Amino acid sequence: MSDDRLIVALDVPDALSGLQLASQLGDAVSFYKIGLGMLTGGGLALANELKSDHGKRIFLDMKLFDIGATVAAAVRGLAQFDLDFLTVHGDPHVVRAAQDGKGASDMKILAVTVLTSLDRGDLDDALIKKGALDDLVLERAGNAFAAGADGVIASPQEAAAIRALPESDGRLIVTPGVRPTGADKGDQKRITTPGDAIRNGSDHIVVGRPIWQSEDPRAAAEAVVAELSAA
Repeated sequence: MSDDRLIVALDVPDALSGLQLASQLGDAVSFYKIGLGMLTGGGLALANELKSDHGKRIFLDMKLFDIGATVAAAVRGLAQFDLDFLTVHGDPHVVRAAQDGKGASDMKILAVTVLTSLDRGDLDDALIKKGALDDLVLERAGNAFAAGADGVIASPQEAAAIRALPESDGRLIVTPGVRPTGADKGDQKRITTPGDAIRNGSDHIVVGRPIWQSEDPRAAAEAVVAELSAA
């Protein structure tokens, strides 16, 4: 039995590999993320096929960032694909442009706060303003909500603080950087288990490699769903 709080990241090379994985997972998974790395491998075609032919929900993780007119045009085009979630960077001008671009579409615009693969040292290297990383995430989340974001992407370690913001009422918190109990953390630096993410206020978690690199992806997905149910 699937649980759409689990979003499986199809971080595989191409659409054919994505369809094969989705076939393995079957009805254990109802929600998939297709990211930038898949875009040139048929990602939009895969999104359309999973949605229209298999009834899956789709999160297109493009993390759009550009001038407002360009973001609005890109989102206007993507809104034709009947997607469920789309990510943009959490800068207010980007969020406002994305909301303008989506028009009457039901697609949710999710704002990236700070990537879960980054820590304070990475932000220093990028000349991002000083301050505790948690505080910056909270500030960016508040600014994104004020600009009209339907939700935010944030580390599960910051979900509770974001959920406590008055502006988060009725908004989504989607958390990558989730690793099932005992899994390798890979390139993620701010992680928790699926159960902790939900208890911290996340609406959806994103899990990729611990599922698709498993010898039995379906069993791995079912184990995550069990952790969510226990939470």
